[in-house]
Amino acid sequence: MEHGIWNMEYKRFEETEIWQLSKEIIVEIYKLTNEMNKKDAIFVDQMRRAALSVSNNIAEGYERNSKKELAHFLNIAKGSIGELRSLLMVSQELGLIEATDFKHLILKCEIISRQLKGFIRFLEKKT
Repeated sequence: MEHGIWNMEYKRFEETEIWQLSKEIIVEIYKLTNEMNKKDAIFVDQMRRAALSVSNNIAEGYERNSKKELAHFLNIAKGSIGELRSLLMVSQELGLIEATDFKHLILKCEIISRQLKGFIRFLEKKT
C-alpha cells in the first residue's frame, strides 16, 4: 500500500507529513539557536540555513511540473537534512545544546531523511 504523498494524492506540499515535519524542525532550530546566536552567529546561520533548505526544497520540488524535477529537489533536501544532522552533532559536542534537545532533533532529522529516501525511490520507479 502506498503512503500519502507517494501516491500523489496530496494537491499541495503543505498537506504532506514530510513538509510539516521539516517546518517543525525549522521552528525548533530557530528557538534553540536564539541563545547560541550570541556565541557563534556564523554557526547558527549555517544551522538555520540547512533547516530552511529542507522544507524549501520539498516545496520547490513539489511545485515543479514533473516527478523527475521533484526527485531532484528531494535529493537536495536530503543533503540538507544530513548537513543539519552534522551541525547538530558538532553543536552537541561543543556543549551548545542539551542532550535531550540533541536526541529529539536528531531523531526528527532521521525520520525526515528516511521519508525523503523512500519518496525519492518511489519517484525514481515511476519515471
